[in-house]
Amino acid sequence: MGEGWAMRKMWVGAGVAVAGGLGFVMLLVVGVYLVAGDLAGGAGGGSKKLAKGSVPAAYQPLVQKWGNLCPAINPALLAAQLYQESGFNPRAQSHAAAQGIAQFIPGTWATHGIDGDGDGDRDVWDPNDAIPSAASYDCSLASYVKDVPGDPTKNMLASYNAGAYAVIKYQGVPPYKETQNYVKVITTLEKSFAAPTTRVDPSEQAAGAIAYAQKKLGTPYLWGGNGTADQGGRFDCSGLTKAAFESVGIELPRVANDQYNAGAHPSRDELLPGDLVFFSDDLTNSRAIRHVGMYVGGGYMINAPRPGAVIRFDPIDTPDYFGATRVTEDGAKALPTTV
Repeated sequence: MGEGWAMRKMWVGAGVAVAGGLGFVMLLVVGVYLVAGDLAGGAGGGSKKLAKGSVPAAYQPLVQKWGNLCPAINPALLAAQLYQESGFNPRAQSHAAAQGIAQFIPGTWATHGIDGDGDGDRDVWDPNDAIPSAASYDCSLASYVKDVPGDPTKNMLASYNAGAYAVIKYQGVPPYKETQNYVKVITTLEKSFAAPTTRVDPSEQAAGAIAYAQKKLGTPYLWGGNGTADQGGRFDCSGLTKAAFESVGIELPRVANDQYNAGAHPSRDELLPGDLVFFSDDLTNSRAIRHVGMYVGGGYMINAPRPGAVIRFDPIDTPDYFGATRVTEDGAKALPTTV
């Protein structure tokens, strides 16, 4: 079901009062919390299938295939690792000499790199080798710690970060802050790459984020605008959504295609006010997303659309509609700061 008859009625009744501002905000706030209350206790969910467009189309078959290599991994988890490591950039190189889409260091690649496409070489820069190698390496680590008590996936991830010896020594995820954080980050990010199988829980911060954005209606657009005083309080699309969620204590990345990974992805008929909605000229690749707005109900969003325009309400049902994200605090915290 969508946002429900009550939310649609609320939109129609409030549409004529948009210019008035406060009444519309209060209706939205009440509506969001009523819907959230109706759904409280509903289970969020993930699956072995990837969310639409969450992995670039060129790599999706590889991630889907190799993500099922062993029980400790799945395609969404493998996608989360690749995103965290490189943002799906096959030419990525770190200061620590980590290379390629899976960020193998040369020593690890020499030991664990495989010829994934069977062309006779093992090329760390070729995703056809690097993605299968990442899955194979995960499964090798899982086999090293298979007799350790606890969750085999978390033990595998801990081995990836701290080494299998540490996991065996501590009989589970070791008490290292960095390792515990890595395990939490990847398992949280996994949810943003998995296609949900049940209704996604509503965000408690949604109403406050909408209220913030509503107050900015009529503000002129500024490319790169973050709403600061020296910019005249102006925003671009992702600057507005970032500031709106910052107002309720959630720190989002700066650009729209990273904001897409800040939570799970409700379908079009499951949208609730406060969901981020995304637009792209390539509907197979979340890395190509070029615009974001905030859903308010009734098929409309608040957004900062383009130079020469002002922050306003626009319909979301256009040919370039990509999908939506229900932002969560944990999801936002899990996102890498450099991809």
